[in-house]
This record gives sequence, C-alpha cells and structure tokens, in this order.
Amino acid sequence: MNSDWSRDVRASLYSLMSLIILATLVGNLIVIISISHFKQLHTPTNWLLHSMAVVDFLLGCLVMPYSMVRTAERCWYFGEIFCKVHTSIDITLSSASIFHLAFISIDRYCAVYDPLRYKAKINVSTIFVMILLSWSLPAVFAFGMIFLELNLKGAEELYYNQVGSLGGCSLFFSKVSGVLAFITSFYIPGSVMLFVYYRIYFIAKGQARSINRRNLQVGVEGKKREPHSKDTKAAKTLGIMMGVFLACWCPFFFCMALNPFLGYVMPPSLNDALNWFGYLNSALNPMVYAFFYPWFRRALKMVLFGKIFQKDSSRSKLFL
Repeated sequence: MNSDWSRDVRASLYSLMSLIILATLVGNLIVIISISHFKQLHTPTNWLLHSMAVVDFLLGCLVMPYSMVRTAERCWYFGEIFCKVHTSIDITLSSASIFHLAFISIDRYCAVYDPLRYKAKINVSTIFVMILLSWSLPAVFAFGMIFLELNLKGAEELYYNQVGSLGGCSLFFSKVSGVLAFITSFYIPGSVMLFVYYRIYFIAKGQARSINRRNLQVGVEGKKREPHSKDTKAAKTLGIMMGVFLACWCPFFFCMALNPFLGYVMPPSLNDALNWFGYLNSALNPMVYAFFYPWFRRALKMVLFGKIFQKDSSRSKLFL
C-alpha cells in the first residue's frame, strides 16, 4: 500500500528522521573514536560504553534508513527476504542496547559495593564475556524468532490473510511470542537494571552519611554537600542513561506485547512512531555523555579539531 500522505508531510518526515539518523551516526562515531584512541579511556566500563556505541551506530547505519522509507512511504519496497533480515537486525540491535545497559549497571554495582576488589573481579576477560553475551543472545533470539517464523506461531492465518498480503514489513507477534519477546528483550534486563540501581542508590546514600558522620566527629568544616566518589558519579550518570532508555522504549515494548491481546487494533503508523521514539534513544546516549562526562567534552573537541592526528595524542590526559 503506497503512502496517502501529501508530499509536504513526507518531506517533513524524511527531514525529521534524517536528523535522528545523522545525530545517531555522528554522536556514536565520536564515542567510538574517543574510547578507541585515548589510552586513558581504556577502562572496563568504557569498553562496555564503546560496544553499546557500536550497537547504536549500526542501528543508524543498517536499520534506520530502511525504516525511514517504510515509515514515510507506508510501504516496503525491498522484498520479503530483506524484510526478515531487516527485522532480525532491528530486534538484535535494539535488544543488545538494553543488555549492554544491564551489564553496565552490574559493573557499576560492583564498583560501588566492593571497590577494593572491583579491579580483580571486573577485568578484561569479564568485560569480554559481558559484551559477547550482549551481542549473541539478542542475535540468536531475533534471527531464530523471525526466520523460523516463531513470531507467527498461533496467528499464521491472521498474518497471511490480513497483514502479509498488504506488502508491508511491520513487526508482527502472536500472543505467546509477543509476551516472550517482551520478557526476553525488555522485562528481564530492565528489571535487573532497576533492582541494581535501587541497590546502588542506597549504598551511595549510606556511604555519604558515613563520611558526613566521620567529618562531624573530627570537626571538619565544609560546604553542606554530600561527597560523591568517582564511581558513584559514574553510577548516577549511567542511571540517567537507563532512565532515558526506559522512557524511549517502554511505550513500544508495552504496545507490542498488548497489541495481540487487543485484536491488533494498533495501526502500523502508530507502531512506526513508537519505534522511532525508541530509535531516538540511540541519538540521545552521546548527548548524555557530553552533558555529564567532562572527558567526553574534551575528547569531542580534540576529535572535531583534528588534534587526534597529532603525535602522542592518544596519551593526552582527559581527566586527573
């Protein structure tokens, strides 16, 4: 079915979505270059951030451009096989983002809860396993679900008679597969994040009270401000990233799970709008880094002004 929107509406949609794609590509590419280039940024948490930036960058490269055409034209021009490939990659990368955030939250919990043994526990091998799981589990789930048509299980007749015959490429789930996808890709990792950051909050609060109490005992005067360690600040920043992620993706995942139980009343245009609201998260993550991480702002200036091509620029001090 071709788009019945006017040329002006489609032009506006193309402009808005192109802006999101450009912000996603540029922002995440700068994160990738910064962490790869500067030796001071070669830390366990930053390699997880690096891997998540690669996820978001690939989402902007491989998924968003085709989704843009589908959304603006309200039609899929790229064939049935590529529709399955596109949908599988979309689910893989979207799910991989939340898996990365779940592991980042676990990393921050270890740093705050047991800082003395943190470096022994979270080493390069541990981070490699986290990154491997963050990529492989969503990929196996997504490609298995779509190419084995497990997402249609129990609703095959409805799909082929009403949805597949329209020539579109909208994400379709039966009741069982929709709930399974919601639990696997969103609920379990999201619950892990919320629980871990709940624990981090109370640990950090307890540490602040303990330090304030010691300061009072020894008669230390200073501004009435809670002290924060570097790890606690990093945990709070990553907590904001988690909040942004949940705000962007919650509407899509909940509607995806509920739609089969409501008789598929959600129009494809609403599904696309919620999907793009989720994509927006990939563009916002680098903005969170730029706002909260001073090292990222310094790295950004060096990348934009070409200073990374100077001799020994990789050894530059971005923070004390």
